[in-house]
Amino acid sequence: MRSGGLASGLTPEPDPDLDSDGVTNGVADAVRGRPASAHYREGAALLAPGTGFFRPESRPSRDLGVLLAAVLPGLSAPAPAAAQPVLDLMAGCGIRALRYGLEAGARSVWANDADADRLPWLRHNLQPLAATDCRVRSTALTAQKLLARCLLAERRFGLVDLDAFGCPTPLVAPALEALHFGGVLYLASTDGRSPTGHDRPAAVRSLGAAARAHPASWELALRLQLAVVARAAWALGRGIRPLFSFSEGRTFRTAIQLLRRPAPREEEQLGLLAHCHRCGEQASQSLLRLRHWPPCACGGREGASTEAISGPLWLGPLQHAPTLAAMLQRAEAVPPEWVSRPSRRLLQALHDDPGLPVRCWPTAELGRRLSAGPPATEALLAALRAEGYTALRSGVMAGQFRCNAPWSRVLELAAALNR
Repeated sequence: MRSGGLASGLTPEPDPDLDSDGVTNGVADAVRGRPASAHYREGAALLAPGTGFFRPESRPSRDLGVLLAAVLPGLSAPAPAAAQPVLDLMAGCGIRALRYGLEAGARSVWANDADADRLPWLRHNLQPLAATDCRVRSTALTAQKLLARCLLAERRFGLVDLDAFGCPTPLVAPALEALHFGGVLYLASTDGRSPTGHDRPAAVRSLGAAARAHPASWELALRLQLAVVARAAWALGRGIRPLFSFSEGRTFRTAIQLLRRPAPREEEQLGLLAHCHRCGEQASQSLLRLRHWPPCACGGREGASTEAISGPLWLGPLQHAPTLAAMLQRAEAVPPEWVSRPSRRLLQALHDDPGLPVRCWPTAELGRRLSAGPPATEALLAALRAEGYTALRSGVMAGQFRCNAPWSRVLELAAALNR
């Protein structure tokens, strides 16, 4: 296939392991004799998912990825011929790569999947991009091998979409190496047990962190994932900026922008999060300022059995409001069928919740501790704000809120509202 537009301007030696045939070459022969697959329409894309793994329910993640690619400078038209390419590292049937070209206006897309049997379907599905200005490349390599070769050839991308199965930690550092400064790693993990505290030894092995049961388990998993990316970026002398983070409980997705250098005191965003099982209070500490945990008001922190400490994890913001605002604006400008209603609701919820303060509880926690059940969430948030606290609905998990008020005060206000 035609070579992707390489922003580095290099013309590497031909590589026999990197297929360079045209996307449309041999497609009819490749899919002839294979079982027919029902066509699936999503956004501007119409394609055959084939016989491999594909989840229509993951559309919000694809919608947000396309919107992100459309608003990132240097990725979409109008852009110079040497526009930064998009790398879909685990492309599957190619739906994300196809939508990046058709909807985000990406000028160059490289779609890769390690399963060589999927390559004919991948090429077949990418055929519509031949009628656009998007240059396409398709390969069947392991992610490790492709990233290593890109590093040797000094290929860089504006967006690396890493939709991994299981934990992607081994691929984080090479994926960051494949980004231009200002480029974005769109990372997914389907490892739900380790980062939510259900498999502590595995969390130590894969995340280099302690993960304990926590009432905001999805957010805990996202913060642990961001910490892995932050440490890898810092080891390269770079900084990060989380653009958005979300989960539906099965897959944990974060979009992280790679910066040329860490922001001032960025390292303070790495720390520990404690949750007292006796009273429900939470506390956090930066690793740079780590000291003895102050005693909990209930006395629970004097007994090790009542406290669960997780980390190191990311204590900073989960969302970047300017990026999400640009994505919302883009969502209003495109045809309505390009962005589903659940995706629009998710995007708005993330925009309204920066992910700070880091302390987050489910309203059900109030119900367990108050005989009358939890009060109306908006009334509780308004009461907390009236006292000068920051209080917001969580955009990561439904039915949760975050605030910087002492938990004892939250309980008092909730009880007063019930009365």
